[in-house]
Amino acid sequence: MTVNTFAKACTDAPLLTQGLAEFVVSHPSQGWDADVDHAAHRTFINWLGCAIGASGHPTLAAALAAVADLEPSSQASVLGRMERVDIASAAFLNGISSHTFDFDDTHLKTIIHPAGPVASAILALAEKQRSSGRDLLDSLVLGVDVSCRIGNMIYPDHYDRGWHITGTTGMLGAAAGCARLLNLDVAHTVMALGIAASQPVGLREQFGTMTKPMHPGAAARAGLMSALLAAHGFTASPHAIEAPRGYAQTISTKVDWNEATDELGKRFEISFNTFKPFACGIVIHPSIDGCVRLRNAHGLQPDQIAKVDLKVHGLVLELTGKKTPRTGLEGKFSVYHSCAVGLMFGAAGESEYSDAMVKRPDVMALRDRIHAVVDNSIAESAADVLITCTDGRKLHVLVEHAIGSTENPMTDAQLDAKFNGLVEPVLGSTKAASLRDVCWNLSEQPNLVALFRAGCP
Repeated sequence: MTVNTFAKACTDAPLLTQGLAEFVVSHPSQGWDADVDHAAHRTFINWLGCAIGASGHPTLAAALAAVADLEPSSQASVLGRMERVDIASAAFLNGISSHTFDFDDTHLKTIIHPAGPVASAILALAEKQRSSGRDLLDSLVLGVDVSCRIGNMIYPDHYDRGWHITGTTGMLGAAAGCARLLNLDVAHTVMALGIAASQPVGLREQFGTMTKPMHPGAAARAGLMSALLAAHGFTASPHAIEAPRGYAQTISTKVDWNEATDELGKRFEISFNTFKPFACGIVIHPSIDGCVRLRNAHGLQPDQIAKVDLKVHGLVLELTGKKTPRTGLEGKFSVYHSCAVGLMFGAAGESEYSDAMVKRPDVMALRDRIHAVVDNSIAESAADVLITCTDGRKLHVLVEHAIGSTENPMTDAQLDAKFNGLVEPVLGSTKAASLRDVCWNLSEQPNLVALFRAGCP
């Protein structure tokens, strides 16, 4: 990166599109500490498990049927399935499946799920190009960094306006990752980012529907296509991100340029990625964690619970205040249903968010005894849980950082267990174990043949 890149001005903004392109092109392979590389492996294995786990879901079946109408060529794999499609469709479909269970990674500072758009795009391209595992990981780290730095720059205003920030930053990260895999030079990478900047996708209104997981899939496809267009000479504004009428200043009134540029190449946002133990919106996790802790500590049975009082951050009820979810997808956006299954089963995995589960009479009865109020003293990462028992006991816990957070992360062993639970029902235990081993040793893979051999039936 040139020294003066960020000192130059485009109005009052840095030359951000150019600077990010220089970073993506010039940063050395594995040019980070070992803990960053480990975080990249964790991000990939979590993303892959989520994508395969949801490969049989009706959401993906509907999307695959629509793609089939286009009669795609057989270039790339749909994870967990026999079908093969073109690389743009593979990026789209794998992005959808990875987010369908709402079980994927989360960059907590921005609530971005960065792997969905980035990993889906680069894996499809890497399969076609026969890239190495090392090249794939480099592209993942750099693509996630671009997505999350842009997110840091515009969050929370952009999100508060109703944009789904995973999709609206993901196409930039996907374009960056694909540009790296394609070995584009700086000028062409600037164009790739510029093309992607015109394609933000995703509205929060769609939460609880099949269209929400479409957002990272559409972002993956947009980012991949942006890089391919740029590779073939397609042009865009070289200031598409930072210009007065460009991406950032159009979709957000808050633009903190320093968030995108500070410690670029020294601090990598993938290090702050987190992984979900519960298959629902991240803002509910402290409440679920508190309920599970009290259930396990006191051996509670549902009929012993008279009522549950939650004190939560305002975003919890804004995003997950559905009191009577009608489908499993809606259940993922109900703090009431999520806490009910946490209390009843001690878990909130994908099986706890089926259509049948949200309609179970005993779950519904417990759900109706759960009450939540906004408390301005409660942090977004926290929840206050008070259970009143039928015998008069009052059980209380304040969860400051839920399991899965940066302060209380899932261990590698817990990630393995999550991966197995998602992948074994689809591929069987033998293939799941083989795929898990490939993922943990991805940087050593000369190609991705073993990954796709184990990752598809």
